[in-house]
Amino acid sequence: MATEAADRVTMDKIVALCKRRGFIFQSSEIYGGLASTYDYGHYGVLLKTNVKSQWWRSMIQERDDIVALDAAILMHPRVWEASGHLDGFTDPLVQCLGECKRRWREDHLREQQPEGELRCPECGGELTEPRQFNLMFKTHMGPVEEESAVVYLRPETAQGIFVNFKNVLQFSRKKPPFGIAQVGKSFRNEITPGNFIFRTREFEQMEMEFFVPPDQAGHWHEYWLDERMRWYTSLGLRTDHLRLRPHAADELSHYSSATSDIEYLFPIGWSELEGIANRGDFDLTQHARSSGEKLEYVDSATGGRYVPHVIEPAAGADRAMLAFMVDAYDEEQVEGRERVVLRLHPKLAPVKVAVLPLVSKDGQPEVAREIYEELRERMPAEYDAGGSIGKRYRRQDEIGTPWGVTVDHQTLEDRTVTLRDRDSLEQDRIPMDELGAELERRLAAPWRSPKLSA
Repeated sequence: MATEAADRVTMDKIVALCKRRGFIFQSSEIYGGLASTYDYGHYGVLLKTNVKSQWWRSMIQERDDIVALDAAILMHPRVWEASGHLDGFTDPLVQCLGECKRRWREDHLREQQPEGELRCPECGGELTEPRQFNLMFKTHMGPVEEESAVVYLRPETAQGIFVNFKNVLQFSRKKPPFGIAQVGKSFRNEITPGNFIFRTREFEQMEMEFFVPPDQAGHWHEYWLDERMRWYTSLGLRTDHLRLRPHAADELSHYSSATSDIEYLFPIGWSELEGIANRGDFDLTQHARSSGEKLEYVDSATGGRYVPHVIEPAAGADRAMLAFMVDAYDEEQVEGRERVVLRLHPKLAPVKVAVLPLVSKDGQPEVAREIYEELRERMPAEYDAGGSIGKRYRRQDEIGTPWGVTVDHQTLEDRTVTLRDRDSLEQDRIPMDELGAELERRLAAPWRSPKLSA
């Protein structure tokens, strides 16, 4: 049923859908907006919450070797000194000397212009020599803006996990291999953010640090590569739009002995969705040296001690949400009219079921409200009575609602309703009393994107 138009999805179409259906808005829009910052509307909040919930489920609920953490955004400035962010968290910045005066990342320009002298891609002007630009946002704590009060908005959530390693080890009764998981906001003063929510200065990360005996690091790195790929495909991403790309030696971070990116084929091309790194013992060793605290595991049975090595799967909630939306976006002809539909996995869909009275009279709205109020106790539901039934179905299709329940004149006679499937467009007549159980059965059933067989 899906057409080739699904593979011609553009970022412009996604941006338009997000604005039209209230997923995402430009931040401070009435003042002209603030570059590369976005506000999430009702359906955007629900979708991103579902992405994070499924991540938490895979990390915590389905396992017994990972615990949760929510560390503060503001941390002692020595954390960033020890981690290397103060000296090494930089990008090479060049500025146009021509008319536009725009700033660019030199390494990105070098990829676009591999030969000869670099020129400004905007106006063709000459560029300054590159200088290193630190990506951390600096602010001040307390009433006086003086150097001793300088703090930073965290550029990653990982360091909050490392500095809490000792605390978690004491209360959790875990021993390596075990993990600490966290979801939270991070901030990077990117030189060239863009491509909608793919690269922004304020974003949300889903990171887990998995602490392992040193001799097991290679095994667990391979394990998490497979496990994280499985997570994306289990939620509907097409395998031919995903790939694992190992970093070359000159790409590796100073702390990493091996890193691979899970990349997705966005409309902008293959781009990073998640990184899985073998960080070794760099972070715990650095913080132990800087703080004077021992950050090691002591085996109570043998008395042996060691600094665990760390495997880090680090994903972006915003990027994951964007990938799921891009992959789900579809266009097709239905009865001579174009239909735009988000074929989201039902577990990710912001609304699971919409209840729609066919007409706003003859007692249908009252029965529809009764059904809606019963269903919303079981799953996210929406009551939709505005406009023609066709327009309401198209509205629900665009936000990815998997099922629609229509209440009509027959409902008043025999207490049955029409249950419509978003993907197949099949309609089944279901007794009202069986509706909740049937929807729960469908929600729990294995799901396969129709685009996989298109």
